[in-house]
Amino acid sequence: MKRMILMAVILLSTVGAFAQHRSYYRRYAHYRKPASTFTLKPVIGLNVASLTNVGADSRVGMALGLEGEVSTNRNIGISFGAIYSAQGAKWNNDGFSSVTKLDYINVPVLANFYVAPGFALKVGLQPGFLVDDHGTSANSVDLSIPIGISYQYDDFVIDGRYNWGITNVYDSPQNDSPRNSVFQFTVGYKFHL
Repeated sequence: MKRMILMAVILLSTVGAFAQHRSYYRRYAHYRKPASTFTLKPVIGLNVASLTNVGADSRVGMALGLEGEVSTNRNIGISFGAIYSAQGAKWNNDGFSSVTKLDYINVPVLANFYVAPGFALKVGLQPGFLVDDHGTSANSVDLSIPIGISYQYDDFVIDGRYNWGITNVYDSPQNDSPRNSVFQFTVGYKFHL
């Protein structure tokens, strides 16, 4: 009789443990990714942009585009995209204000490192192609290094990046030619294909 009661207790306790495991897995299953996936993510957000070396103030602009990601395993992914980015700067001198507007199509190529459930660290290279300089004779190609972090809940993604410009915006014989400096904040939704 004692053996029967002991066996019943062991059996019932293991059933409860399996039920808790299934509940945990269902709750956090969206954080686990298959070994190889492809997603498309439309994004919208804003930029806080400026030009370095010229004492300019920040200009707020729009960011809008599409990114794709190929996950090579559960911890690493490669993303690429095309994002319209309103950049530039503002100046306020002696009561006179002016705005430099530079509109780019940026093509970020990033390595995404998933360091915790939902969190990714990102770094890569981003060529930007000038689509409108509003008459400022800026260079037609910009190159920057994006560094960022993102958080994903279900398939919604919040992303923050700093795009560090490494090429000059204008051709200048001086070493202090301005470069783009952009903080970019976007939200998006991942579609699994």
